[in-house]
Amino acid sequence: MSHPLAQEPAPESRPPARTPDPDQAAPATEAVAVSPFHLQLNTLSWSQPLHWLRLGWKDFCRHPGIGLFYGLCFVLMGWGLLKVYQNAPAYTLALSAGFLLMGPFLCMGLYQVSMRLERGEKPDLGDSLTAWDSHMGQMAIFGGVLLILEMLWGRASLVIFAVSFDGMPDFAGSLSKLLEPENFGFIATYLTVGALFAGLIYAVSVISIPMMLDQQVDAVTAGLTSLRLVLTQTGVMLWWGALVVVLVVLALLPGFLGLLVVGPVLGHASWHAYRAAVADS
Repeated sequence: MSHPLAQEPAPESRPPARTPDPDQAAPATEAVAVSPFHLQLNTLSWSQPLHWLRLGWKDFCRHPGIGLFYGLCFVLMGWGLLKVYQNAPAYTLALSAGFLLMGPFLCMGLYQVSMRLERGEKPDLGDSLTAWDSHMGQMAIFGGVLLILEMLWGRASLVIFAVSFDGMPDFAGSLSKLLEPENFGFIATYLTVGALFAGLIYAVSVISIPMMLDQQVDAVTAGLTSLRLVLTQTGVMLWWGALVVVLVVLALLPGFLGLLVVGPVLGHASWHAYRAAVADS
């Protein structure tokens, strides 16, 4: 009887020894075998987006130096966007789309920090900056898809300008000129088209990048899972998107300086949104 009992610890001792191997093999298995339509999504409540913000604030406060570094990057992006508007207003919305694309990728470092904190590990800036290393291939694919959407958005913006005005208007960086009554039709069309593209980008990217970081799934699986989340739980995800938009707009008002804090907090909160939405495998 002692021999069978003595053999039981051996199988139990294997999982710790084999733990690194499944981690190494996971990306290939996930990318090939997992269907985005069979990944389990959790049911989200309307109160959870506010909870994600609280968790994001908590993560920021635990390592404010890292967060402020990324916040400064967001501020510099905002200043760059303002400079473009002053010199080439027709490209402003399209370039803002490009910044919206850069945001989630830049936030990958913040996702890495939140993931480390969740696992009880100590994050650092260098580690967050190299979060790309093991995901470069899939991130490039995902970024290519978003870049195509951004280019289509930019082209549509230029077409709207061309149809709405006789030649390219010169607003000389003045928002008051843009908001003159005769331009309301243009503004409505411009914002409608922008909202469609922004909504599509939001739908495919809201949880995609943290999902690729955490589970190392392929870009297609992550994008379709994100889209399925938005389509099946539209109300809560629109509420979350609205919170993000409102906070970003408020952060822009004091010379973009609000992004120093709001940007990293939203980045950390987005990690918690992913963790709440996608069931543990």
